[in-house]
Amino acid sequence: MRLIPDASPFGLDNLPYGVFSVGGGRPRVGVRAGNSVIDLAAALGDEVFAAPSLNPFMATGPARWARARARITELVAGDALPDGAVHPLGDVELTLPFAVADYVDFYASEAHASNLGRLFRPDNPEPLLPNWKHLPVGYHGRAGTVVVSGTDIVRPAGQRKGPGDPAPVFGPSVRLDIEAELGFVVGVGSPLGEPVTTADFADRVFGVVLVNDWSARDLQAWEYVPLGPHLGKSFATSVSAWVTPLAALAAARVPLPGQDPPVLPYLRADADWGLDIDLAVEWNGEVVSRPPYASMYWSPAQMLAHLTVNGASTRTGDLFASGTVSGTGKDQRGAFIELTWGGAEPITVKGEPRAFLLDGDTVTITATAPGTAGGRIALGAVTGLIRPARA
Repeated sequence: MRLIPDASPFGLDNLPYGVFSVGGGRPRVGVRAGNSVIDLAAALGDEVFAAPSLNPFMATGPARWARARARITELVAGDALPDGAVHPLGDVELTLPFAVADYVDFYASEAHASNLGRLFRPDNPEPLLPNWKHLPVGYHGRAGTVVVSGTDIVRPAGQRKGPGDPAPVFGPSVRLDIEAELGFVVGVGSPLGEPVTTADFADRVFGVVLVNDWSARDLQAWEYVPLGPHLGKSFATSVSAWVTPLAALAAARVPLPGQDPPVLPYLRADADWGLDIDLAVEWNGEVVSRPPYASMYWSPAQMLAHLTVNGASTRTGDLFASGTVSGTGKDQRGAFIELTWGGAEPITVKGEPRAFLLDGDTVTITATAPGTAGGRIALGAVTGLIRPARA
């Protein structure tokens, strides 16, 4: 039986990893091939894939990652998978693919940072803060609220204070937003006190996921000075159910768009890790933005180097994300606060003017990249439905 249809974006040059179950059974690791899921414990006879997360396999390191990928490719290409190892995608339930150890979110798009600077500091002629081009700015998020694609998002509540309000009030967020991002999953951790260099990136990072870092902009605006994001970000971060291995993105690597002024030595790299990945943001089924990841100012290798330069350790399952992916065009903005210019310029979605998310809205982020076979591969989608705030 031919497993992968022609022109499938989930072909032999992709083979993303996920965790699945069938009929309420125990979750285990699988690989997506076309519209099928391969049970790797059954296909390879390796108990590391019988675990309910990718963490045990990711911890084994890049040499074993490469051997497993080569063997899976061989079995799929040769139609040599054992009976019972292949399941239709529609028959499986996908779960969070890795146990998230820590979560850090960066702010690596110059276009996004500039747009927010103009929105929040309109009287300042320079939209970027003085440190932005010298280091990858980021914040530490909440690992426990990272959820898998398809998980409903309950509207968060908290304190907010508008410009004209005499005092803060408590209630559900009225400026609920998205952030379309790319996330990087650490496979091999690093000990406390030992920074990871930019050259070590591919030996440490297992793969990538799509990320939607849901954001309550009204809560965020009131609370973030002086210590940064807190309740406006920590209620939910959605990730795709499929982890695309770095090996599948070999043909997507591109130089960074250019960094001026020159960065400090610990952030320099012999080989840049820019990535030619095209995202698409759907709001209630309508594509409203197409952010280009290739435009990002900071690379993930630089993010990891900066994250650890002070001696911070990393662990298998750590997730660090790029921050909102935005390009220079209005139709390339990866957050609704940018796309609608703080709500002042609503866009039309399904015939209605919209600025921020309403209960019942669904957002889906997809992405494609050049594959090593000459076509394009797809990353796993990340989607979420907004539910009303709990009383």
